[in-house]
Order: sequence, then structure tokens, then C-alpha cells
Amino acid sequence: MQVSQEDRITAPEQRRSTNSLVIAAVVILLIIIGGVYYLVSSDDKSVEPVEPTPVQLPEIVPEEPLPTVAPLPEPEIVEPEVIEPVPVTLPEVVEPAEEPLPNLNDSDEFVHQKTAEVADGMKIEPLLVEKDLVRHFVVFVDNLAQGELARKVSPLQAPNRIFTVSEITNKTYLNPDSYHRYDLYADFLAGMNQEQLASAYQQMTPLLGEAFAELGYGDMAFDDRMVEAIDVMLAAPIIEQPIELDGVSVNYQFMDPKLEALPNAQKLMIRMGPDNSRKVKAALRKIKQQLQ
Repeated sequence: MQVSQEDRITAPEQRRSTNSLVIAAVVILLIIIGGVYYLVSSDDKSVEPVEPTPVQLPEIVPEEPLPTVAPLPEPEIVEPEVIEPVPVTLPEVVEPAEEPLPNLNDSDEFVHQKTAEVADGMKIEPLLVEKDLVRHFVVFVDNLAQGELARKVSPLQAPNRIFTVSEITNKTYLNPDSYHRYDLYADFLAGMNQEQLASAYQQMTPLLGEAFAELGYGDMAFDDRMVEAIDVMLAAPIIEQPIELDGVSVNYQFMDPKLEALPNAQKLMIRMGPDNSRKVKAALRKIKQQLQ
């Protein structure tokens, strides 16, 4: 391949170019070295201290301190409004007029009425005696307190059924059917309205006291005599087994000497039978509780 003359570089031209590059590099190196020397030499120089000029500050005058808590206004006292109560007119309660108490001699109708109220619907009127009912009752209770039965002054009519006995193996026993003669009396006592009884007894207390005073017991109250009579009846035994009787005499007697020795009032309780006796005793306990 042939090279043209324009493309060829002559040796002198090549040498001149190389020398120029060397000179430029030396110049740049000298400049760098000089700059480094200047920086190092400037760091080594000591800096003389400069005295600070004193600054005159103005004197601070404290101002009035601000209040930390703002004063609260005085609370306004408001007087409560006084409301006058409006009077309420209640309807007048009219107490029922208490029934006037009759005198003792004219008290039968009053006592019959009160007894019917106590019976609480039971038809007891046919059993009541018609005259001097209060006196009969007081004398009957007085005899019961002594263990006796004053049949002639009983406030109640006698049972309309007869007393019967049973003959078994040549022995005489009280027939249990005879107990039913007293069913009405026991049911009357057991079914009494206790509230009505307490009210009626309180109303009749003056009449009872007057009739009891006629017996001449002085300062003794009829209530005390009533409690004694109740205690006698409550002490009567309740017999469950068959009761043997002595049929030799005209009037039947108990074969058991302990039963025969009992007061007549307690024998009446035995002849009522165990069921009726329990009913009567329960009623008597309630009455006694009200009297004490």
C-alpha cells in the first residue's frame, strides 16, 4: 500500500510537538507546588489576638409582674324562691256511726245480730236461747271455770239427737255416731270470723261486765274468768280408742276411773269425740290469745 506524502509526518515535526507537551506539563506542576506551599505557609503563621470591644448593655428595669391568676368575680347569691305550699283539701272521711249499745235487759236482739256476724254465714240462730242471752253466757262461763256444766243456763240449745251406745261382747261402749251430735257446735266455734269476733266481743264487753258483776265477784274482770274456763276445757284429754261405759246405773258413767273423775266440763269434751274436741280446742286457743 502506498502512503501519500501528505499523510507522512516528518521527524523534525514530531520532535517539536513532543517538546511542547513536556514544557506545558512542567509549568502546570510548578503552579500546583506553589499553591500547596502557599497554603501550608499561611497555616503556620500565628494570628494575633484581637481585644474585644466591651458592649455596654442598657439597664433592664423590671416591669410590674403580671398576675398569675385573674381575680374571680364574687359569686352572686341568689335567694331561693320560697314557694308557699298550696293547701290541699282532702275529702272529709266520715266515720261510720258506732251502733249504740243497748242496756242489759234489752240486749237480746243486739247480741243475736252480733252472734250471726261472728258465725260468718252459718245458721246458728236456731241454737241460741231467746231471752237473757248475755246473762246465760256469763253464768255458763262461770260454771265452766269451776269445771261444771250449767245446762239450764246454757246460751245454746241442747243437741236434738239422742245419745247412743253400742253393745259389744257384753260390754257397753260409747257409740261413735253420738259424736256427731256436737258437729254443729264444733263447726260454729271453728268457723268463727276472728275479726268479727274480736269486734263483737269488744262492743259487748260492758254488757258482759255488768252481767258478771251481778254474780258478786267484786273487782274480778270477766275476761279473767273467761280465761280460767278456757283453760279447764283445754285440759280435757282426747280419747282415740273406744270408750267403755258402765250401763248399770240410770246415767252412763265411764268405766275408766280416771275419766270418770274428770270435771263434768271435760267429760263434755270427751263425749264430743276426738275430731270435734280438736276443733273446739283450736278455737278456744285463738279466743284466749285475744283475751290476753
